[in-house]
Amino acid sequence: MTQTHRSGPQLRRAVLSSYLGSVIEYYDFLLYATASALVFNKVFFSNLDPLVGTVASFGTLATGYFARPLGGIVFGHFGDRIGRKKMLVLSMTIMGLGSTLIGLLPTYAQIGVWAPILLVLLRVLQGIAIGGEWGGAVLMSAEHATSRRGLWASFTNAGAPSGLVLSSLVLAASASFTGEAAFLAWGWRIPFLLSVVLLAVGLFVRARVAETPVFEDAAREKPASPPLMEVLRHHPRNLLLSIGVGFAAFAVQGTLTTFVISYAVQAGFPRPTVLNALTLSSVVAIFGIVGFSALSDRVGRRPVVLAGAAATGLFAFLLFPMIDSGAVLLLTLAVVIGQGVLHPAMYGPLAALYAELFSTRSRYTGASLGYQIAGIGAGIAPVVFASVLAGGGGSVTVAIILAACCLLTIVCTVALRETSSDDLADDPGVTAGATVNR
Repeated sequence: MTQTHRSGPQLRRAVLSSYLGSVIEYYDFLLYATASALVFNKVFFSNLDPLVGTVASFGTLATGYFARPLGGIVFGHFGDRIGRKKMLVLSMTIMGLGSTLIGLLPTYAQIGVWAPILLVLLRVLQGIAIGGEWGGAVLMSAEHATSRRGLWASFTNAGAPSGLVLSSLVLAASASFTGEAAFLAWGWRIPFLLSVVLLAVGLFVRARVAETPVFEDAAREKPASPPLMEVLRHHPRNLLLSIGVGFAAFAVQGTLTTFVISYAVQAGFPRPTVLNALTLSSVVAIFGIVGFSALSDRVGRRPVVLAGAAATGLFAFLLFPMIDSGAVLLLTLAVVIGQGVLHPAMYGPLAALYAELFSTRSRYTGASLGYQIAGIGAGIAPVVFASVLAGGGGSVTVAIILAACCLLTIVCTVALRETSSDDLADDPGVTAGATVNR
């Protein structure tokens, strides 16, 4: 297939727009996660018992995870039919405006039960938009790239720890500037309202990116059936394996960025100390994701993901003893090694790998659906592990579950063929040897 000319400037714009979109996604998501723990139970669920209010607040957080696969299907359908760029502009707009509107929501004291109802609706909209953002952002980079696809696609995944660092800095500055009482009254709204600034910058960059040449070539042919049906009919094995390949990465992500914070605080560490360790690990993770993804261009996606999953499974049995030691240095090392070094080996190459598993006219749908279903692991892992501890289980049980998740990733990765040398213009469903190791 003769492909449309791909220019260096367009690739750089595509990578930058994908990175900024991911930063905005995780900035908004982590703002909501932190506010759920600190503010929303008092502002939107003030009529409930404090403990019940906190549970209800975290419940609204979970709705975003379960809305993501729906976003992957909806945005994936139109992204595969009319283009990646249009859907990315729409998903970014919905995501940024949703976060801004949360910052403008009246409280329960002002409008009663409509406050939490509107909060949940906005969270669902965010989840749908986020579900459509990742797949399109990855494809904008991967389908513009003529070489080093793993490296260029990885900047979308690098936006996750970047968003965590940015949200942590903005929240800390807002709380410091306003003071505790004012922060609870109105200061918490500032970081949400700042989303509109990120949105403006992101849309400016994204508007200058051309549609991907791979999609433009494929769009000349009329699609045979809806993209979701194409995925289920021609790539069901790849879809199922992609969920298994990514599940451990998300379970570990949820553990290190959410569960470990609570666990370490209960172990006696001050919350700022734990958050500082998490922020440092996120900075390291930015470089880890890009570095391991670049390595996957040289040695293949499978060896890097396999090594990361095996090492993480073993490290799970060291993670909690290091935290239980009570030493700040060991806590910091545990989080930095887990979040900044081992997790990126599993997570970084997934951007290019997911894009390589599906054909062009169903790639947005397939990659998004596999990634977002696997992503539910990040939402349920903290809940499962907290339940284990509350039920009398210990950290060893948690480590065994994490290791089992890593084993699932290893098995599914072994079942996949190596895809790093594939041409995205080819159909993996009809390429010889598409479903066997090579």
